[in-house]
Amino acid sequence: MRWDPSEYGQFGGQRSRPFFDLVARIDAPAPRRVVDLGCGSGELTAALARRWPSAAVEGIDSSPEMIAAAGPEVGVRFSVQDVAQWVMPPDTDVVVSNAALQWVPSHRAMLASWAEALPPGGWLAFQVPGNFDAPSHALMRRLAATPQWEPRLSGVLRHHDGVASPEEYARLLLDCGMRVDAWETTYLHLLSGEDPVLRWLRGTGLRPVLAALSPPEAERFQAEFAAALRSAYPATPHGTFLPYRRVFVVADKP
Repeated sequence: MRWDPSEYGQFGGQRSRPFFDLVARIDAPAPRRVVDLGCGSGELTAALARRWPSAAVEGIDSSPEMIAAAGPEVGVRFSVQDVAQWVMPPDTDVVVSNAALQWVPSHRAMLASWAEALPPGGWLAFQVPGNFDAPSHALMRRLAATPQWEPRLSGVLRHHDGVASPEEYARLLLDCGMRVDAWETTYLHLLSGEDPVLRWLRGTGLRPVLAALSPPEAERFQAEFAAALRSAYPATPHGTFLPYRRVFVVADKP
């Protein structure tokens, strides 16, 4: 599945807000190494370098397209790696992951291994979308399962939510000896333009579908999906409202 940095970046302001809400809860005064897992095109990783200028900051993403779009940043090193295969360097004091772990089915086990590997005083902070049952995603799965599309899209979309509740993540990390702050927030994004919810999804959740279809098929699927989204998220004189739930966890190791 290829990622399109320009498509993803269309709603940069709305997509970046959870990152800053997450990182604001990290109370690490002078970390040696800060790692951003699933860093995308790196703009938010650069913010970590500005916050901790004395730290070695790394941005890691599995998408070569995203890493290629990351500009040179003072104090930041970017690399293409599979987050599921990442091994924590021993001097890592802060691990951040913003809207990436939902793509990794084994991320609960990864979280436990990272908690074990963190040194005392280390921090682990992540957020994941919690909107699997929202109309945007339910309608996508429903359309993909219709007789017209099921032969092409069978197995492409998940039919269960890989994301846990805040309490489940809290219990997991508490059992690992971490101190945990977990919460959820539903953002109400006000989007403008034509079919803005479709455009939002083209940058993220719709990517597996687009990757599985030919260009003409992708156009037809998007036309049908857009009509369903317009009904679920009607335009208003002010724009189109998109409620978006996210799950946050910040934990530190005593």
